[in-house]
Amino acid sequence: MRARDLGLACGRLPPGARNSIADVPGVTVGHRTLISGETCTGVTAVLPHEGDIFRDKPVAAAHVLNGFGKSIGLMQMEELGQLETPLLLTNTFSVGVCGQALIRRAIAANPGIGRKTSTVNPVVCECNDGYLNDIQAMVVSEADALAALDVADIAFEFGAVGAGAGMSAFGFKGGIGSSSRKLLLDGSPRHLGVLTLANFGRAGDLCLPDGRIISPGEPATPEQGSVIVVIATDVPLEHRQLQRVIRRASVGLARCGSFFGNGSGDV
Repeated sequence: MRARDLGLACGRLPPGARNSIADVPGVTVGHRTLISGETCTGVTAVLPHEGDIFRDKPVAAAHVLNGFGKSIGLMQMEELGQLETPLLLTNTFSVGVCGQALIRRAIAANPGIGRKTSTVNPVVCECNDGYLNDIQAMVVSEADALAALDVADIAFEFGAVGAGAGMSAFGFKGGIGSSSRKLLLDGSPRHLGVLTLANFGRAGDLCLPDGRIISPGEPATPEQGSVIVVIATDVPLEHRQLQRVIRRASVGLARCGSFFGNGSGDV
């Protein structure tokens, strides 16, 4: 069940056919979920198109709202304004192994990387799922990351799946969320889609679109969570214009009740 099924809708623009980031042509998402005993974690892959991303680099940008995070690849992506690999989301201690998987995958498709051409810039973002997952076990493997990439599709699950398996938000179960909006640009239909890895928000701070503030009945706790917001669009934007778009994600988070605490990694 999704928010619109409960009569909760934000904004005035209509959603895309799937109301997900996959409404942007070419974008696919895949999950690898690991739940067993004390393990509750995983990997989520977001692919901007079906081709060779290293050879056909899409325009990209990054914006850090609060930098208490361990993502990799954002510095070069922001410097050059390009994405060279799919984007992987995972837990904090699995960033390295996911980055390794992206490098190996890129080399397999382009054997000259690092020898005849430049190196490749893997992009991996993270949230700390240590509240529900034994994060020290570091169970995520390169094979898990590759599995998430291999199953990427326009149809994908939401909620406690993939990187979202062990996340929590506003005192409730968190995870993977996604939405999209349709718009007209010079008479042509376009889409803007968003995918979030939600692991943020204090209990009692969640604000619904109708103005209600929802509490899970738990006392307020210090804000120490994180959120990763992935935005995709088929509007032909350059890097500077993308920057202007992605900075506005902070407004959406604030409307939900987030305030970007000192210990929060918001990207």
